[in-house]
Amino acid sequence: MAKPSTLKDHFREGRIFNQRSLIAFAFVICLTMILIARMIFLQVAEYDKYSAQSDENRVSVEPIAPTRGLIFDRSGTLLADNQPTYSVSLLKERVPDIDETIAKIGQIIELKDTDPERFKKRLKQRRRPFTPVALRYRLSEEEIAKIAVHLHRLPGVEIEANLVRNYPHKQMLAHTTGYVGRINEAELKKVDGNNYSATEHIGKTGIEKFYEDTLHGMVGYQTIETDARGRITNILERTDPVPGSNLHLYLDLPTQKASIEALGERRGAVVAIDPETGGVLAFASMPAFDPNLFVTGIDFKTYNALNTSKARPLFNRAIQGQYPPGSTVKPMIGLGGIETKVTTWEYTIYDPGWYKLENDSRFYRDWKKYGHGMVNLEKAVMQSCDTYFYEMAYNMGVDSIHDFMKPFGFGEKTGLDIVSERSGLLPSRAWKRTAKNQPWYPGETLITGIGQGYMLSTPLQLAVATAIVANRGKIIKPKMVEYIDAGNAKLPVPNKTDHGAIELEDPENWDKMIEAMRKVVHHPRGTATKMLKDLKGYDIAGKTGTAQVLGIAQDEEYDEEKISEWHRDHALFVGFAPVVNPKIAVAAIIENGGSGGSTASPVVRKVMDAYLVPRLTNPLVGDTGNLSVGDAP
Repeated sequence: MAKPSTLKDHFREGRIFNQRSLIAFAFVICLTMILIARMIFLQVAEYDKYSAQSDENRVSVEPIAPTRGLIFDRSGTLLADNQPTYSVSLLKERVPDIDETIAKIGQIIELKDTDPERFKKRLKQRRRPFTPVALRYRLSEEEIAKIAVHLHRLPGVEIEANLVRNYPHKQMLAHTTGYVGRINEAELKKVDGNNYSATEHIGKTGIEKFYEDTLHGMVGYQTIETDARGRITNILERTDPVPGSNLHLYLDLPTQKASIEALGERRGAVVAIDPETGGVLAFASMPAFDPNLFVTGIDFKTYNALNTSKARPLFNRAIQGQYPPGSTVKPMIGLGGIETKVTTWEYTIYDPGWYKLENDSRFYRDWKKYGHGMVNLEKAVMQSCDTYFYEMAYNMGVDSIHDFMKPFGFGEKTGLDIVSERSGLLPSRAWKRTAKNQPWYPGETLITGIGQGYMLSTPLQLAVATAIVANRGKIIKPKMVEYIDAGNAKLPVPNKTDHGAIELEDPENWDKMIEAMRKVVHHPRGTATKMLKDLKGYDIAGKTGTAQVLGIAQDEEYDEEKISEWHRDHALFVGFAPVVNPKIAVAAIIENGGSGGSTASPVVRKVMDAYLVPRLTNPLVGDTGNLSVGDAP
């Protein structure tokens, strides 16, 4: 019988299995040893490196923005503050689709067409990752509630509480306080980047820009611990920010309000100064704008409307407007004529209504067609006789006029603590030779003598020059800020009170000229008698002025009715009150307003009333010195 065959070799299979099991076990042991070695390498040899990287993911340093300082007027009325507001913000790193998320938010609350575009612009300017960027500011309580109930389906969307700069008086102080706006890359390069690491806004114009370092404060820091989703779980360390210092201005808000109301819808400017301190009591330029529009970003349509407006509401006329001062400078030029001995108080001429140079066919006409008759210096100031000043200017020469007028502040910046001031122009032979490469002509000297021609000044310069006359020659420098409130200390703004003086050979000439200016208002034949209506408690010294805008041919007469409003003469008035111990000096210009006596002088009267009358009726408001009214001749 045959031997049965064996299908499986169990012994051989067992041996193969044991060999393979041994190899697999060795392989697993090898892998385990490699893993253990790697773990030892990472956790022991590379511990310091990866521990630091882990802490960087878990612990971070976050800057804290300081609270911006406030701005007050002389009585403590708030002019610029920080208003709590809520915004809806997006954190880019956690938003799946930016456009889709914005569209969803637009279905919940109202968004302007420009909001997404401005958001994306701010997103590009973001300085740090994982920083929320606002889509819309100033949410109402209803809008906050609507977004809050939909947050679960809006990943990366947050409702943030912020402090936003607010200007409660809007247009009234737009050109004074100025405004803040979002900081751009060019501005960031000019400041301390670390100190502005948490700051989104910076002063753009006015006091906000000039005192940016004072108002901003010092940044703070906090070390925070976050979870895997980036939410703050713990604050490990904190250094509080130092808030910005508060500014207290010389500005008197009721006087500022009176200036704005007096200008009304007309284009012009008013500057009022305390002759004793140089403090600016009122600083108005109209038309103006709402500075709050610029704080969180103005839309293109609104900005374009402001920027292209013919009335130029963004233009600060008080320090940027350069106008011919007209007859407002006649008192200063008159004093120059006395000092250079080309005239005296007794010297008299006959004014036929014109002046003519030898060998010149041109007639330099007086504003009064048939002249003023016999005129001396006092009458020439009181009635603003051009002919008298033509002759005086010709005898003085333009360089003598330049040298005498310069100490009054013409032709150079006053140094006011506000940005964008212009210097005006005080012409001379040397200036024309340099600027125009032309000689100086005698006729140009004549019109310089009545504040026309090349001569230009800002309303601020006119107010400063008027204050110097009120001080009988004592020079003052204008100042906006009286002191800085740094919390525990009140720091006066450096401003020397002794800036020198204009010395006259005979100091009595100051009083004589001031008396002539007083008669401009108080004499029945003065050019500003309209100011006298219901005037009680104080007297005024002043000077009217009219600055020609459109040239008139020799054989033509000025007819306001036939001229476009934009080509009509500018109306000016400068003055101070009371005449003895002056407390306020004011300069006003009404663009294309016509006569200074009829248009600009009532504006100045309202400003003086707003400042002086409360101090007459209530001694606690402030000392006004001697406010007695002089008797008109």
